[in-house]
Amino acid sequence: MMKNITKAPISRGLQAVFAQANEDDGVAQILAKINELKASKDNEISALKEQIAKAADTETVNALKTQLAQSEQTINSLSEQIAALQLNGGVGSPNAADKAAHDAILAYMRMGDIHSELKKSDNGNGGYLVPTEWDRTITDKLQEFSPARQVFFVQPTSKPTFEKLYNLHGSTSGWVGETDERPNTNTPTFKTLKFETGEVYANPSATQQILDDAEIDLGQFLATEVQNEFTLQENKAFFTGDGENGKPTGLLTYAEGGTNATKHPLGAIKVVKSGDANKITYDGLIDLVYSLPSIYAQNAQFLMSRNTIAVVRKLKDADGNPIWQPSLQAGQPSTLLGYPVVEMAEMPDVAANALPIAFGDFKRGYMILDRKGVSVLRDNLTKKGYVQFYTTKRVGGGVSNPEAMRLLKIAA
Repeated sequence: MMKNITKAPISRGLQAVFAQANEDDGVAQILAKINELKASKDNEISALKEQIAKAADTETVNALKTQLAQSEQTINSLSEQIAALQLNGGVGSPNAADKAAHDAILAYMRMGDIHSELKKSDNGNGGYLVPTEWDRTITDKLQEFSPARQVFFVQPTSKPTFEKLYNLHGSTSGWVGETDERPNTNTPTFKTLKFETGEVYANPSATQQILDDAEIDLGQFLATEVQNEFTLQENKAFFTGDGENGKPTGLLTYAEGGTNATKHPLGAIKVVKSGDANKITYDGLIDLVYSLPSIYAQNAQFLMSRNTIAVVRKLKDADGNPIWQPSLQAGQPSTLLGYPVVEMAEMPDVAANALPIAFGDFKRGYMILDRKGVSVLRDNLTKKGYVQFYTTKRVGGGVSNPEAMRLLKIAA
């Protein structure tokens, strides 16, 4: 192949062929002229071999062998030029797209310097013969997508806000005798919590011409890219969102001492200390599990980042047995202290005062509100020559029941 050719000396006979070539000659016409010259050289080589076989003295044999070597070198050169021209387009005249390469080959072939070399690094000296193959796929930079919507409860809503009612109890009762008075007792009290939905948007644009001419479907590519970006943004908000501008209020912000510790009618999410100022301990995990009421422990699971999982997998009980149990069945999660573990990239890593592990019944603990799915407005009028892909999604989220969850804090 041409990419392996490092030197292609041009014989004077070959120079003559290209000196006679017309500008309008196609690759086929040039190939025909080279092949004619190659055939004459083949005949010359055959004749020289016959003369060598019949020669009697050493001096004559050596002289004939020198001529044979020169002829064979010429044949090799011709074969290389034929291969070069065939790679440039095979039979037929070059089309408009190949015109630059075709002109460069003719100019090269007509050069008087018989020591010229074909080089991939120089288009005029053969670079056009080694075209670049373009990968028509795109390799994405890694993005981690957490299964938040599989873990939390998803509530579709037809309104921009969603209100939830909470019973704070407060009823009282008393023991009475047969004839004792029965005064009024206290009744339950109620509170409501309003969940807001907000809008996340993107507005990428592309020229109409690149949409028409690109080797990939740019419209579909941009749509997929925006959807992935929305997923990253909402997942981050489900754990750390500040609730401003309709953004979801993050689960971690409801922790005791957090920015939304007093927001919920049922109070903050209780925090359990790890037992060490810098790391997770086995005793701390036991405290975390048994701090959750049994009614919520039935469907509880752990949420933690991949780095935290690496730490937990090394922990052992008092007898030296690993407390992590890998899954023995495809599609089933591994377990920690008998409870499933879900990898969640948005959870913090282990560090002093961090909250690296959440434990609880998250279907009852956190609610995602879906007001409207992804909507795309393709706008080719606002900015002439460009197409804007105005994309929106309306979503909300917040803690629905803090009592159903616990958080582990790295603290003594």
